[in-house]
Amino acid sequence: MFPTGCQTVGNRGTGVGWGTVAFLDPVTLSGSLVRLEPLARSHADALRAATHDGRVWELWYTSAPAPEDVEADITAKRAGAAAGQGLPFALRRLLDDKVVGVTTFLHPVPAVPAVEIGSTWYAASARRTGLNTEAKFLMLRHAFEVWGCRRVAFRATWFNHPSREAIERLGAVFEGRIRNDRVLRDGTVTDTAQYSLTGEQWPAVQRHLNHLLGRH
Repeated sequence: MFPTGCQTVGNRGTGVGWGTVAFLDPVTLSGSLVRLEPLARSHADALRAATHDGRVWELWYTSAPAPEDVEADITAKRAGAAAGQGLPFALRRLLDDKVVGVTTFLHPVPAVPAVEIGSTWYAASARRTGLNTEAKFLMLRHAFEVWGCRRVAFRATWFNHPSREAIERLGAVFEGRIRNDRVLRDGTVTDTAQYSLTGEQWPAVQRHLNHLLGRH
């Protein structure tokens, strides 16, 4: 199954040549498996339930909040968006209309333009179903084809091997190990693995992701 297109409020299309969409403007991105909705307070109950699917907050390397911290996490991400520092989404699985996680455009550099995709977590039942691949496809297409980004970055905790493998499956290039640059919830200071994709890579990566999505 292939993504059906990018959808903004009141618009639907291929995502190519949309010169009227401003950098980090709220947008809904829709595919065949998942819909990315601008994160709202109304998502709190569904996201709280999603954290219990696999008790994902107990994974030491994840960005998933504990159930009691979901509302505060939404508030913080929305505040960042209001300050022009990101664009967070709730991930809705179209198969059963359940919200199953969160992902975010963050660390924007409008002058390049460039952006990072991160702060992503999924309920356990959404893993290895194609949802993450399609969500990344939709975000990358929006970044490169709508915003005209020259670079999209990804970062993962050094020992978070599942996330690193998922990033590498996209075709992202490993840029290096950043030493002692993040603090985990238990206070441990650890390293980051940094990756990126460039606009020049996007056509080949797009074909690759379409191939992967054809399996679902």
